[in-house]
Amino acid sequence: MTDTDNPRNGDRIAKLLARAGIASRREVERMIAEGRVKIGDEVVTTPNTVLTSLKGVSVDGKAVKAPDPARLFLFHKPAGLLTAERDPAGRPTIYTALRNALPANAGRVMPIGRLDFNTEGLLLLTNDGGLKRTMELPATGLPRTYRARTFGDITQEQLEELIEGIEIEGVRYGPINANMERSTGRNQWIEVTITEGKNREVRRVLEHLGLEVSRLIRTSYGPFELLDLPRGQAIEIRQVEVERFMKGLKVPGEVAAPRPAHEQARLRIRGDGPRKPAAPRSATARPSARKPAPRKPGPGRK
Repeated sequence: MTDTDNPRNGDRIAKLLARAGIASRREVERMIAEGRVKIGDEVVTTPNTVLTSLKGVSVDGKAVKAPDPARLFLFHKPAGLLTAERDPAGRPTIYTALRNALPANAGRVMPIGRLDFNTEGLLLLTNDGGLKRTMELPATGLPRTYRARTFGDITQEQLEELIEGIEIEGVRYGPINANMERSTGRNQWIEVTITEGKNREVRRVLEHLGLEVSRLIRTSYGPFELLDLPRGQAIEIRQVEVERFMKGLKVPGEVAAPRPAHEQARLRIRGDGPRKPAAPRSATARPSARKPAPRKPGPGRK
């Protein structure tokens, strides 16, 4: 079934199903290719099918329910876990640890971005595909901050040059805010903030500078901080804080199609810019108190 010849007055079914938390958009497209998605009794044959709602849509014979309110969880990912649902090689994944870390009513959640197998720290999880995608977009400009334990010779001046960006083997990385936290001989801890989140960006940049990275920890993503959340544990951001964050979340230059009021409340809303979430308990969202050393102005990066 396809509605691609009709006027576009809705959203692609793959996008709607991802937003409803059925699966990621790529996984939904795979489900459609396998004939697992139907509208009524008719099998959907293309992810480009345009719908105004999910009424009558089923996956594997089960009716798709209206999307639940967006939920957001902070998870302290240990090193040695794959950010994926399954691994053909049999390596443990984050979902192994999440069985005991998330509340029983959490439902299906998806990671916002990824952390490498050997990278630890803050991993955000959500049930909302639209929120996931928006937070991952480089254009959204959400900073991600990491602490890297490294070995080698480096100066603060060399790190400050990264604010102009750098090209490595044909890949251009945007502005990176890097500061030496402390050093002992040739060992040092470096704080790195990025906004693009390209694959293995922090490791590749530091290794390009001649450093060996022995440990990498993500400490914040946007306004959400790891703080003292124990390794392997998760905590849910309060609903009022999630809604406040989403109302301020937008992609610069993007003009969104008109949406129903309830959708606007759940997705990025064009308004007066991001607002800081209310002061949280323990490891919930709040603006970072850490200030970078004085330097040239510019966005931060991984």
